[in-house]
Amino acid sequence: MIHAPARSLRAAFVLRRRLWETITIRSVLVKPRRDLRLDLFRGLANWLIFLGHIPDSALVWFTMRNYGFSDGADLFVLISGYTATFVFGSMMMERGFVIGATRLLRRVWQLYVAHLLLFLVYLTAVHYIAHSFDDVHLMDQFNVAPLMNFPVETLSQGLVLKFKPLNLDVLPLYIVLMAAFPAVLWFMLRWRNAVMISSLGLYLAARHYGWNLPAYPAGVWYFNPFAWQLLFVFGAWLALGGAAACRWLLSSRTLFVLSAGFLMFALAMTLAERVPGLRDYVPDALGAIFIPNDKTNLGPYRVVHLASLVFIAVSFIPIDWPGLKSRLLQPLIRCGQQSLSVFCVGLFLSFVAHFVLESGSEGLWAQLLVGAAGLWIMTIVAYYRTWSKDVDRSRATEEGGG
Repeated sequence: MIHAPARSLRAAFVLRRRLWETITIRSVLVKPRRDLRLDLFRGLANWLIFLGHIPDSALVWFTMRNYGFSDGADLFVLISGYTATFVFGSMMMERGFVIGATRLLRRVWQLYVAHLLLFLVYLTAVHYIAHSFDDVHLMDQFNVAPLMNFPVETLSQGLVLKFKPLNLDVLPLYIVLMAAFPAVLWFMLRWRNAVMISSLGLYLAARHYGWNLPAYPAGVWYFNPFAWQLLFVFGAWLALGGAAACRWLLSSRTLFVLSAGFLMFALAMTLAERVPGLRDYVPDALGAIFIPNDKTNLGPYRVVHLASLVFIAVSFIPIDWPGLKSRLLQPLIRCGQQSLSVFCVGLFLSFVAHFVLESGSEGLWAQLLVGAAGLWIMTIVAYYRTWSKDVDRSRATEEGGG
């Protein structure tokens, strides 16, 4: 009886010390190695975003969103956090915070310029086609109508990322997350687990209190950055040693079965939302949780679904998988390596594809042909960008040698 309080106190002290060590563990960046899986899945995310942004077509059935809670946008944000950490984290470690932060902010500027170009081209194309072909409803459908009534205010709100036409939501989210990343990365390089816990706390607080950024002319951002930052930071956490620390999970058969089971459950719930008649088989209490799918505030089930997909994909596709060098997967990998250019082209092509289908044939074969043509153009852009960069690199090498 006398020693019981002492043992309890000692156990509490040990628990506190272990918890503190876990929270304050130092980050470790493994030796940089080109992981073609990242390029493969980032290219896949670009393809899925293109197909999913063609409204009222059967092409959406080739995307993830009809078969589970998460989709190409979730995958894109997660991989973006991972790759940004690898590139700028190593730079910050080797050359200091100032060098790493300024290079990161330069990337933010590149993203912002790319968004502005896409924004202007997109607005111009929608406006021109809507009036040239007497199809004015496109202005409302693609959220370009405010440009007619308040052109100066609409454009100025677009410059500060508050006004976004339909489908132009992902890139502003990426810009905001990258702009805040220098400070986040500085802390993550020292206390990755503490930042991950803080990110989770911000996510929960944003969902509970309804935090979001205002949009123009009304409403809030479609992708709530206070919630979606969780995927970006989670990707950074994986790059900074989190993936290595969790590698033992890949051999867990129990976790594999649970992940596969959750994917099957997500498939059933998503089909129940999409297919008429299946909703009647879902209990109301269960449907109220998962239907409709909360994409704006990143429903927790989306995070679990994406984590399950990543776990199973990594289990089946190791980093040295020979299939990554096959010709069949090269178009996807190229599109992932030239992600920004392909992403912007894909968003614009999604509008062009919708107009072509709406003004011509809307049959299944026409939709498949238009979708294949869009993917082909995106792939051509990716190969051209790769070739162009190789030419510039070789020229710079020749000039440096001379």
